[in-house]
Amino acid sequence: MIAMSSSTHTDRALKPSEPAADLARNRAVRENTLSETRRNLILDAARSAFLELGLDGASLREIAKRAGYTPGAIYTYFSSLEEIYGALLEESLQRLQTAVDTAGAAAPARGGPETAAASLRATAQAFYAFYRDHPKDLDLGFYLFNGARPRGLTPELNRRLNSQLMSALEPIRRSLEVAGRTADEATLETTGIFAHIVGTLMLANTGRIRLFRQDPDTLVNRYIDTVLK
Repeated sequence: MIAMSSSTHTDRALKPSEPAADLARNRAVRENTLSETRRNLILDAARSAFLELGLDGASLREIAKRAGYTPGAIYTYFSSLEEIYGALLEESLQRLQTAVDTAGAAAPARGGPETAAASLRATAQAFYAFYRDHPKDLDLGFYLFNGARPRGLTPELNRRLNSQLMSALEPIRRSLEVAGRTADEATLETTGIFAHIVGTLMLANTGRIRLFRQDPDTLVNRYIDTVLK
């Protein structure tokens, strides 16, 4: 009986450390969740500020005001205005990549030119549809398309963002190679598809396409048809 009492006493002495570890773990989870929520709130405020005022017109003070924070509080999460812009654009490009990859994965997987053509059509249409359905993402990412570089965007971040854009176009280029194009021809055709999509979207979003009485979806699909011939 005495031995059992001693064992029970020892077990009870060990147990308090387990709840303490759980509390610390739960506290860390709550803090990470709260930090992520605050970061997303800042990004949402920045997105609206950039789209309304542009990179030059938006300021940390304006973003802080929209997020309900002081400008100093933002530095806990981002070191500069350009870092916020880069984070928004990176997130947008990741969603673009997911849309293109999903479309490519859904294409027939038998192999050969016919499958490559189906994959090309699916991925090119997905690239176009992403920006057609999310025109604000097109506005956000347009500096990548026309070569304009926001002041203060570091060369490393600039390279990373451009690399993400090229990665989203890679399934299109790869499908062209599988369809029989040389590497140079595939790159040339991918550039043409990209230029046609962006140009068509710019005409559609500015309303200029009404001058030609054309439908943007039809124009893009027609261009893809010509590439596949």
